[in-house]
Amino acid sequence: MQEDYRTWYSHHLGRDIEMSVYGNWGYPVVLFPTSMGNYYEYRNFGFTETARWFVESGKVKLYCIGSIDKDSLYAKHLHPGTRIWNHVLYDKFLHEELVPGIQRECNVQKIGVGGASFGGYHALNFAFRHPEQVGHLFTMGAAFNIRSFLGGYYDDNVYYNNPPDFMPGAQNDEFHRMNIVLGTSAYDFCKGSNYQMSDILNRKGIRHQLDVSPWGDHDWPVWKDQFPRYLSMI
Repeated sequence: MQEDYRTWYSHHLGRDIEMSVYGNWGYPVVLFPTSMGNYYEYRNFGFTETARWFVESGKVKLYCIGSIDKDSLYAKHLHPGTRIWNHVLYDKFLHEELVPGIQRECNVQKIGVGGASFGGYHALNFAFRHPEQVGHLFTMGAAFNIRSFLGGYYDDNVYYNNPPDFMPGAQNDEFHRMNIVLGTSAYDFCKGSNYQMSDILNRKGIRHQLDVSPWGDHDWPVWKDQFPRYLSMI
């Protein structure tokens, strides 16, 4: 399976973001890593291998990107206001720099986003903040409330990056055109967060699938089983 290493210099972040890109063509799907993960994490855990058929047949093009978690929500050495602001800058990098570049490269109006664990938070937060850019959203073993990272600190940046807070009042027709899958498992400690998000979406009449695997916990075997099933929905 073809893998290309790339860097993208972000003017918002003032740094390079590393990524691995799989495939030459196909519908683009951006994968966010787990907590403080890097761009090669999905390869190392055999996750990208589960998408081999989709990539080699030209159905899907995967963009596995790095995060800045160590300088944002996980940066306990920084003031909470600085942590969330750094996260906002990461969102600006995605919204204004990376995703438009992928849209041009793949000649698509919308992309897919996904991720396991904290990568699922990144995917869902981006999709629900910018639904005009996202056609498919897949989360696996994710939780979506970031308040616990900030020690009681709260401002508008926290509100607009905390989906359980902003989604109940959010209005956008593009929510109803998005293919949304919330994946979890029977013994996943994040299962309750997925039921909560599903309830929010149900109350808003937003179609989605809550996929609860009947086995497994918060770990890679579950996510590797779920991911190719989700890709088949594109």
